[in-house]
Amino acid sequence: MTGIRGLVVFKTLKIHALTVEPKRVKATYTLIKKDESIVTKELIYSYHSIFFDKNNAQNVNLASMMVAQVAINYGLFLETIEFDGLYDEIDKRFIKEMMENTSREILVNKFFSQNEFLKPPYDDLQFEKLARYTAANIEFVNSQFDHLKLTKDAAITSKEHYAILSSGGKDSLLSYGIIKELGVPHPVFINESGRHWFTAINAHHYFRDNEPNTVKPWCNSDRIFNWMVKQMPFIKENFQNIRADIYPIRLWTVAVFLFGVLPVARKRGIGNILIGNEYDTTVRSNYKGITHYNALYDQSKYFDNALTRYYEKKGWDIYQFSLLRSLSELSILKILVKRYPELQKLQVSCHAAHEKDGKMLPCGNCEKCRRIVGMLCALDEDPKRCGYSEHQIQKALDTLATRSVKQIGTDAAQLYHLLVSKGIIEKNEYTKKLAKEHREISMLRFDRERSTLSDLPKQIREPLMNIYDQYCDGMVKLLDRKWESYTLTKAELEMPYFLNKDNETIL
Repeated sequence: MTGIRGLVVFKTLKIHALTVEPKRVKATYTLIKKDESIVTKELIYSYHSIFFDKNNAQNVNLASMMVAQVAINYGLFLETIEFDGLYDEIDKRFIKEMMENTSREILVNKFFSQNEFLKPPYDDLQFEKLARYTAANIEFVNSQFDHLKLTKDAAITSKEHYAILSSGGKDSLLSYGIIKELGVPHPVFINESGRHWFTAINAHHYFRDNEPNTVKPWCNSDRIFNWMVKQMPFIKENFQNIRADIYPIRLWTVAVFLFGVLPVARKRGIGNILIGNEYDTTVRSNYKGITHYNALYDQSKYFDNALTRYYEKKGWDIYQFSLLRSLSELSILKILVKRYPELQKLQVSCHAAHEKDGKMLPCGNCEKCRRIVGMLCALDEDPKRCGYSEHQIQKALDTLATRSVKQIGTDAAQLYHLLVSKGIIEKNEYTKKLAKEHREISMLRFDRERSTLSDLPKQIREPLMNIYDQYCDGMVKLLDRKWESYTLTKAELEMPYFLNKDNETIL
């Protein structure tokens, strides 16, 4: 057994040698180990058109923040992390606070929880509650850009325009479909250098040919993540061969892609950034007195609101939010397949997708595939539309009759209730235990913590609710831990956006 500070296995990580080119940003990650040996890796973001000017302080500042995001995952493991670039006090505070939050999240959810990637004795870490979990001393230097003067921006953006962090998943597809009706969408596909890009290929090809505002930056952050994991003495050497639904260490991931969207939003004067996350991704938990977010912080409303506050302090006039916070996964898929069937055809919710005849197809074997097949069948829709074969569909349904899906209990119970009551899967001793009706899963849900109208900008609320009302089985609000029928009032639709409230905390 080892203590928390036994995780400090490296001396220094430097994020430096920042290069800003018209279509590319890159920086070197230099890791100095305890034995003074040095390893390096280059992080790159590249674009197909011009987004940067190396003589523009705002551009260099954004580039500095872009290359810093990967490093926010490593505060537990280093004596010093040095960021060499053009940063103001707002940036420095943001990086420090997000690193501390991420250090706490990684400690609780990667070391105090089951993690099959860990080697002994790190899989039996001694519990400690600390005042500060980030071990690293965080330093900011500016070795290249003293000639640039960074001042607060006073941007004016269009709130009719929406940048959408896009993939082949149902969440971003539904977000696009809705905004195509209600505003001007700008799909931004961050093309990772690894296999994760496979899930986005079908959707990207469609948007490239049909949506002129589509952008596809490229980023090699997954190579930096894997490179860092290879250096970690507490991770099993064969980590790339371990099949798991979690990453070995990192939990600050969405921001790495999000900051790749920001150059597009800033150049085009886009006033909104959409990230597709549903009701169940906002969770605040407690582990032996340590507050955390169940490894979902960067998918939660807290993350969106923190980034929106950061943009406000920077003077960028951008709101970040999800359209889907009041919806369950089942409701998201229902609206997508019923209202936007052409978009649902593009869905690839499988990280083991493969190419056939120029199209990416789901594996049909993984838990995600079983869940999607089950939900589509429960909605009386055909999974073949998005690439599943008859054999894969039957196999998925047969497996669902003996193995559950990775949803929270009420979502899984409602899915099994629909599948069993419609005779889609057999009613046996296993499914009878799981199948319980929870009507709220198919309804619009509001509560004071996860889903409130104040987290949505005013301009989108009423038209969005009008769309949802056509597909959801009513509306409920959580009162005294019970779901009660609920009707939105005009006053609630007009309540202040959270940003207009007096709230200075980031987390």
